[in-house]
Amino acid sequence: MSSKKKARRYARVGLPKGMLVAWDHNGIRKVSRVSVLALGGLFISTPEPPPSGDLIQLLFEVPGGDVRARALVRDSQPRKGMGVEFTAMGQEARARLHQLMKVLTRT
Repeated sequence: MSSKKKARRYARVGLPKGMLVAWDHNGIRKVSRVSVLALGGLFISTPEPPPSGDLIQLLFEVPGGDVRARALVRDSQPRKGMGVEFTAMGQEARARLHQLMKVLTRT
């Protein structure tokens, strides 16, 4: 029996309390909550997400410092939010995000 769902490359972690993320789309800056975090991207709760295929800039804080990244909107859901995939991130920021994910996925 085959599944139509594509296997995810990275583990996802739900953030019930959310985490703040500042994001910029076409020069307009907004602050929203992250509800799901992964090494490959985020789900950002926002009532008016940009359309799928658009690029955004992200800035969020993790233990050890800030993470700045560029991301592609993969899934845009009006009144809910958007799933974004990281397309560019500095090496230090990726290391900080990786460390946070290790802590969050410990069982």
